[in-house]
Amino acid sequence: MTVFDRTLVRRRRDRAAPGFAGHAFLFDEIADRLADRLEDVTRSFPLALDLGARHGAMRRALAGRKGIGTLVACDLSEPFARRAGAPAVVADEEFLPFAAQSFDLVVSNLALHWVNDLPGALIQIRRALKPDGFLCAAMLGGETLNELRRCLYEAEQTVSGGVSPRVSPFAEVRDAGGLLQRAGFALPVVDSDTLTVTYSDALALMRDLRGMGETNAVLARRRVPARRDLILEVARLYAERYAEPDGRVPATFQVLYLAGWAPHESQQQPLKPGSATHRLGDALKGGCG
Repeated sequence: MTVFDRTLVRRRRDRAAPGFAGHAFLFDEIADRLADRLEDVTRSFPLALDLGARHGAMRRALAGRKGIGTLVACDLSEPFARRAGAPAVVADEEFLPFAAQSFDLVVSNLALHWVNDLPGALIQIRRALKPDGFLCAAMLGGETLNELRRCLYEAEQTVSGGVSPRVSPFAEVRDAGGLLQRAGFALPVVDSDTLTVTYSDALALMRDLRGMGETNAVLARRRVPARRDLILEVARLYAERYAEPDGRVPATFQVLYLAGWAPHESQQQPLKPGSATHRLGDALKGGCG
């Protein structure tokens, strides 16, 4: 199923790249959190891939970290790939150009939520990993921008008499673990975190999303720019519903963290059915004390 206009995703990243540093706080923060998670992995990674590198936040976060060798940056947008630091390649996350068993590590910082075929992309990532290679990724989850979503829905009903997709759909945390398993990852782990960012008003939030290159790219979106009266109604509702005592408004970003290993014979394996050496009934005969 095709949900996103990937050509539009690329164009919006291209447009955002020159001024991205002024809107990169979320990507910088999550890069640091991914790097902290890698500190807990007692492995070295001679060759790593930064998938969706944008302005190179992962390269900076991992600089000087023990066990990280060469980091190859990869982004859908050529202007971002140029800013991510060498070596870098321009490639679509949906069509990875890398040979099987190329990398010891793949990191991805807030890029996979724009992929149409997420199971397929995860399969390609797993194939690009060497046996016992590691995936450490972050993507936006289903609670992201729930305040903006609600206000857009109500404002469009009031102003336009109907609704259209205005905020991109995001994966739910309950689904992410199953996606890793379907893609063939061993020992999958998924957890989530919520970041709340405050803005002077909803208009400032929307400007920030544009500066990030994270505005709506759903294929079913309306193809005409949002009317001024719609935007003003969104801002009014947002302030009415969510304004804090100081007048600022919050925006929720839910981040899903995905981790998994390319299968290898050295990893822990579940026992095969029927391989137990003792019967459960025998173990329970003694009763409970």
